[in-house]
Amino acid sequence: MSKIRKELKSFMHGLKKRNPGEYEFHQAVEEVAESIMPWYLAHDDYRDAQILERLTEPDRIVIFRVTWETDNREIRANRGWRVQFNNALGPYKGGLRFHPTVDQSVLKFLGFEQIFKNSLTGLPMGGAKGGSNFNPKGKSDREVMRFCHSFMTELHRHIGEDVDIPAGDIGVGTREISYLFGQYMRVENRWTGVLTGKGSSFGGSAVRNEATGYGCVYFLEEMLSKHNEDIVGKKIVISGSGNVARFAAEKAIDKGAKVLTLSDSDGFIEAKSGMTEGMLNFAHELKEKKRGRISEMAKKYKSITFHKGKSPWGVKCDIAMPCATQNEIDEKEAQLLCSNNVLAICEGANMPVTTIATHIFNKNKILHAPGKAANAGGVAVSGLELSQNEMRLSWSHEEVDERLQKIMKDIHSRCVEYSDNSEIINYVDGANIAGFKKVADPLLAYGLV
Repeated sequence: MSKIRKELKSFMHGLKKRNPGEYEFHQAVEEVAESIMPWYLAHDDYRDAQILERLTEPDRIVIFRVTWETDNREIRANRGWRVQFNNALGPYKGGLRFHPTVDQSVLKFLGFEQIFKNSLTGLPMGGAKGGSNFNPKGKSDREVMRFCHSFMTELHRHIGEDVDIPAGDIGVGTREISYLFGQYMRVENRWTGVLTGKGSSFGGSAVRNEATGYGCVYFLEEMLSKHNEDIVGKKIVISGSGNVARFAAEKAIDKGAKVLTLSDSDGFIEAKSGMTEGMLNFAHELKEKKRGRISEMAKKYKSITFHKGKSPWGVKCDIAMPCATQNEIDEKEAQLLCSNNVLAICEGANMPVTTIATHIFNKNKILHAPGKAANAGGVAVSGLELSQNEMRLSWSHEEVDERLQKIMKDIHSRCVEYSDNSEIINYVDGANIAGFKKVADPLLAYGLV
């Protein structure tokens, strides 16, 4: 066994012992540790200061009860969390997720990823994540409001514009952010940019809803251009139908690509000739206003087929963009994509590709952009929203979009700079090393904090 493998094994053994049963967190840490270990061992100052060990231990985890009342006057209790992982670069920044699968392991993995994602943007933001095992699906607006107000009644004492600035995530959209922000103002008696993803009429930024999806396509363009390819005419398979998936589809179509699929938990739709702008507008309305299922698109358009209970990764494509959830592409799907000669994987979701699948893509020399780089557009525009709130300004759609494009281009450059500079850029290693180094340097400078 090589020294690097031995060190990695020893490190992961200790991490798993300290964090038993937190499998998503183990996976997220191992992906980073595997990438950086050769580089880390070559830098005695980082190793002597135990930077990797310190970065995998959150600054703090706040856990609290959220009690609320249904429309039928029944009492319910959920659990809330805020994982404040690392603030070496700036105030904690990261979304809130409301979903029944939320637990401490999921939030620690997301918070850990957020450290490096925020680092790559070049903006002064630390990493955090939070949420609850509350499920907003099927709840009335009043029930969601009561839950959000109860959640913020506890959370407000742990956040602030110079301390921790949450945003939205799965299950937390503009509706939920609005309720959360309203309660924050009531209990704190002040207006400040403590939440991002707000409505445009009360401090929100242009392009915030579109940012993650748009940014993912901007990164994809940079990646393709670096390898003498072009997005025009490329067939793209996208999973998910939330903001990230829909706006990635929108920007890809705008750039001349053919988007073939969208999905939700029921299955996926396939438009063999590519989705049109009209189809996508219907998808926006379906998901944003009606909160409907993606299968309804097949009822609306004869050229669309719905595949119940299946994922879209068997559809032949040039580009795969997983924009749904973690670990949606495993070994089987990765091998299927490779056999169909996929050119690139561009992650719109957080850790949507398993460790084994990542190794398969690397072995087959498939371009693979990890989420911490490719989907950083959302938090980048959140950072821009903070700047606008501080200055009491509102930038135009064009100005924010221009800034977003520059940030994604800069992230791509950092990934290339810290990769092995081979013929096919290893974006996973490049993103991990670049993100790690930017956080490690201030930690060294601060001393033992």
